[in-house]
Amino acid sequence: MTPKLQRLHDAIQKILGVAPVERLGEITVEVKAADYLEAARTLRDHPELRFEQLMDLCGVDYSAYGDRPREGAPRFAAVSHLLSQAHNWRLRLRTFAPDDDMPVLPSVIEVWPGVNWYEREAFDLFGIVFEGHPDLRRILTDYGFIGHPFRKDFPLSGHVEMRYDPEQNRVIYQPVTIDPREVTPRIVREQHYADTE
Repeated sequence: MTPKLQRLHDAIQKILGVAPVERLGEITVEVKAADYLEAARTLRDHPELRFEQLMDLCGVDYSAYGDRPREGAPRFAAVSHLLSQAHNWRLRLRTFAPDDDMPVLPSVIEVWPGVNWYEREAFDLFGIVFEGHPDLRRILTDYGFIGHPFRKDFPLSGHVEMRYDPEQNRVIYQPVTIDPREVTPRIVREQHYADTE
């Protein structure tokens, strides 16, 4: 770990009381959902940290993280990427929703107002509800869309399809008519593909 990252690591451990993780030259702090809003305020306001800018927030579905399922661990998380311009530090802040059936986390919109559309996107695509968000509604999918398409258990073909009906002169929605199939690529090679003369 570089001396700069070590200073950030030590400051976070001292101020937040949690042990950050360093991997690939980046620091990640994981906080409980109940402590999420207060940790966000501290990260922004404490003079030794001053993470005044939230660069990104995304939802993550950890139901099958890597090559194996995560048994007994929470499924949905909100991951924020923070920037301290004063100290030239970057930080990843992660919190897991305690309930997989109804993932709910507090909104950090009062701390970083720019998170507005990011939280809406995480709600739309993963179904994570951010309590306290002033306008939590779908942002990328249609209002009548069923489900949350970035969840790992969402079917690739979706639930409904839309098409233009010339008889009704309008777009209609109908159940998916595509049969799911597994596509295995076919490899075609010339007879002497690897031969060298």
